[in-house]
Amino acid sequence: MATITASMVAELRAKTDAPMMECKKALTEAGGDMAKAEEILRVKLGSKAGKAASRVTAEGAVAAHIADSTGAMVEINCETDFVTKNEMFLAMTQAAARLVAEHDPADLAGLGQLAYEQDGYGPTLEDVRKGLIGKIGENMSFRRFVRKAGGASLTHYLHGTRIGVLVEYEGDEVAARDVAMHVAAMKPVALAAADVPAELIERERSVASAKAAESGKPADIATKMIEGSVQKYLKEVSLLNQPFVKNDKQTVEQMLKEKNTRVLGFTLYVVGEGIEKRADDFASEVAAQMAAAQGKA
Repeated sequence: MATITASMVAELRAKTDAPMMECKKALTEAGGDMAKAEEILRVKLGSKAGKAASRVTAEGAVAAHIADSTGAMVEINCETDFVTKNEMFLAMTQAAARLVAEHDPADLAGLGQLAYEQDGYGPTLEDVRKGLIGKIGENMSFRRFVRKAGGASLTHYLHGTRIGVLVEYEGDEVAARDVAMHVAAMKPVALAAADVPAELIERERSVASAKAAESGKPADIATKMIEGSVQKYLKEVSLLNQPFVKNDKQTVEQMLKEKNTRVLGFTLYVVGEGIEKRADDFASEVAAQMAAAQGKA
């Protein structure tokens, strides 16, 4: 009789989303054969088995596509870093960026309905996504996209597949691409201090107020401390005020002025930003539940 380990049960559970004890029973019935156990679960549990759609997708890839004065950038998520190196997944991500640039979908649902075929799946991008979920065994989701068109020049920078920056500019392309690289490294939240979202400023003001209160300084000095902290924050998070990464003796704004270039806007995507990642240790969880079950037997 084959030995059924916790890691085997965890692997089957990750593939099928079936309850752990059902996975153990299926593996036992299949004599440890993973493929046969998966089939047993599909028969027993129907659509519940093999459904990856409920699993968190906090990994993924960013891709960009620029043609003339039209460009787009997308983020498509998956469950594990392993899939971000899969050629089929990367091909779909790159295709999505091109489709956004060419067809200007209204939203993610519209993106999914665009015509596209890959690896035997189609006729839409959504059909390809579903097909690759089944083939690779991980959930994948279209998270967000941006499209720019209408006159300004465009450039982009990708740091691997995890960070992407799309920049709208007028002037020198090399300077604009340097700005894109700067954005990827320094992650400003806005182009200029005046563009920093009010909620971020208020959050910083609240922190500064608490620090000022703790200092015990007179009210007039505390007020100056608070405003000083807020102004310092605005300089740190606004692109034009940041020290340029290639020459910290000048700001990005000063560098652009030297190059007779103007940045009109930028978009920064960092894969998984804001998504709560699952930190489950499936093998440990399975081992604990199997031990508990054996203790009751």
